[in-house]
Amino acid sequence: MNQKFKFNENWLFSQTATADTVPDEHWQRVTLPHTWNAKDGQDGGNDYCRGTCWYAKSFERPDTDEGDEVWLQLEGAAMTAEVFLNGVRLAHHEGGYSTFRINLTWQLKEGTNLLQISVDNGKNRTVYPQKADFTFYGGIYRDVTMIIVPHTHFTLGDHGAPALKVTPKVSGTSAEVTVEAHTEGNDEPVTFTLNNETQQITAVHGVASAIFHLEQVHLWNGTEDPYLYTVSAELQSGDHTEADFGCRTIAFDPEQGFLLNGKQYRLCGAARHQDRLGKGNALSRTDHEEDMALLREMGANTVRLAHYQHDQYFYDLCDRYGMIVWAEIPYISEHMEEGNANTISQMKELVLQNYNHPSIVCWGLSNEITSTGGPSSEITANHRTLNDLCHHLDPTRPTAMANVFMLDPDDPLVSLPDIRSYNLYYGWYIGELEQNDEWFDSFHASHPDEVIGLSEYGADANPAYQNGAPAKGDWSEGYQALYHEHMLKMWSERPYIWAMHCWNMFDFGADGRNEGGKPGQNQKGLVTFDRQLKKDAFYIYKAYLSKDPFVHLCGRRYAERTESVTEIKVYSNQPEVTLIVDGKELNTIQAEHVFVFNVKISGVHQIEAVSGSLHDRMEIRHVETANPSYRNDEGGIMNWFDKPEELMKEGYYSIMDTMEDLKKNPTSAAILQRIMAKATASYGDVAKNVRMPEAMQKQMDRMPLQKLLQQAGKALSQQDVKQLNAALNQVKK
Repeated sequence: MNQKFKFNENWLFSQTATADTVPDEHWQRVTLPHTWNAKDGQDGGNDYCRGTCWYAKSFERPDTDEGDEVWLQLEGAAMTAEVFLNGVRLAHHEGGYSTFRINLTWQLKEGTNLLQISVDNGKNRTVYPQKADFTFYGGIYRDVTMIIVPHTHFTLGDHGAPALKVTPKVSGTSAEVTVEAHTEGNDEPVTFTLNNETQQITAVHGVASAIFHLEQVHLWNGTEDPYLYTVSAELQSGDHTEADFGCRTIAFDPEQGFLLNGKQYRLCGAARHQDRLGKGNALSRTDHEEDMALLREMGANTVRLAHYQHDQYFYDLCDRYGMIVWAEIPYISEHMEEGNANTISQMKELVLQNYNHPSIVCWGLSNEITSTGGPSSEITANHRTLNDLCHHLDPTRPTAMANVFMLDPDDPLVSLPDIRSYNLYYGWYIGELEQNDEWFDSFHASHPDEVIGLSEYGADANPAYQNGAPAKGDWSEGYQALYHEHMLKMWSERPYIWAMHCWNMFDFGADGRNEGGKPGQNQKGLVTFDRQLKKDAFYIYKAYLSKDPFVHLCGRRYAERTESVTEIKVYSNQPEVTLIVDGKELNTIQAEHVFVFNVKISGVHQIEAVSGSLHDRMEIRHVETANPSYRNDEGGIMNWFDKPEELMKEGYYSIMDTMEDLKKNPTSAAILQRIMAKATASYGDVAKNVRMPEAMQKQMDRMPLQKLLQQAGKALSQQDVKQLNAALNQVKK
């Protein structure tokens, strides 16, 4: 028989130990999961602790029968780990997001044993990720398990993969299910059981395979009916294992997008990072369950698990609730030739460890890999290797890529995987919202036979920031909501988009950021980092995607308003909404998803939105002076832009001119170059190394300089912009 038990208690931790250090009372006592960057990885400054830290645990040799083996399973140790037992190094693992196992048997001694694990999240050129817009938390941040098995047992040493590999093939109302079991030790019969049918197959060279036929197969049908089967296997030695799986078909079509079980299945959801405020990536099962509950409440039917392999428990939740998954490795932002081998090993672990999950529909090769250096033959060659590897390990799923918005759609790298998606940020980092529509229309017209999706898009919002006239770059909750209103409408009108994944479901740790009033965070989430507040944008998704009836009043945090006539917006999935002001019915509107009312205000007002038995309430009040805490005044730039007429001087240049026009004059071009260099110097690791292609630069050049400066945040102060405009006002056109 086998035994499995958590090995998370009574660990010692040190940030200063070395390989020769003996654990003592000066080491910190910790319980796993644990990260040493739970605080410093989320406070800004890009100065969180990166390097080698040590974990140690003393334990008594477990009781075992003769011939039994003792294994240790680590589900996540970031980023490089070495495992020592009683001073002997047993394992070295590179990759912070996947499971690996170590056979402890031969180094165990009677009595007390000392297990030591070094974990390194330091900078290097061989292990991904090394450059990206998120914190690379260090630690043993997922569960550790001790496993005791007989000498002949189901495989534990194959890249952390489960011993059972299940491949269903659906045809009509039936399915053929191939179950492959891998064993270690002696070859002996394997007893398979599925749906009350038993087959006994003797393993040959460690492999036994059985084929089951399911008539009137119960399909795994996404969120509508995520039905799971369970297959089990047992050895004569007493070892046993089982695997859940689902029977479904998937397909991707250039016109219809994604098809599940032969029917068009429109995919819309979000991407997810695995960290939380104050906890880093050391999450509990309750944390994972809450994240899934929020995705389901929003009505999402897909999640992009970015930018690395996630906890097996979360994949299990996706299977259980019918969430369609994009799974990927952390091959991101900057290609490192020295890291090619690591991309291969991490991809092999991702595919082998997650093969049985019906929720996963594609393997992501990389994310924005050309953002800091552009495409190259070396990058293309490594992607071809990864693409071939995925097809070899798993012929049942396609490969995908998330391309940075600057990458030319005609570049050969774009068409290398089976399907593709783009990360587009028109309306936030660059350009206007309508350019997202134009981009997709152009791509679909010029590449009618290629499957295309939207893998990232978003706008940052600090819920404390409110604006009666939301504008790009103000970091307001209102602009984020407007942004996502547009994106959802765009998606709804283009059925060929195979999936749309908002960036991001939750705010997340990015220690290199210092903007929007919360240093160390990327605030593009629809929900705050602590999961306590759903931003208004969350509810526009709920209006489009959820079947659960609701009404939601937007702008409840915009309580103090200076305008005499204010806009009251309601999101709902109901056809009709009535607005009641101070107990009196104002108006009833029929609309789809977004209901807009104009309300005269003069004092304190009680606002209520009603649709049938559904209602939502809030209070607002008229004030003479704007609440300064509502504005993103990092440098005071936003307020200064409120009066553009004061910036212009007739016959002379100003920041209201386009960059294209400013570049035509040598003097204004030199002024522009100096200010852009200053802004770039303050960007994070990724942004400061972005190489803008000529076509994209021309697109940016057609924008007024003021549009770009609005999003500069702390990169430029009000004084910087005033001096810039004053200098341009001295240059004649």
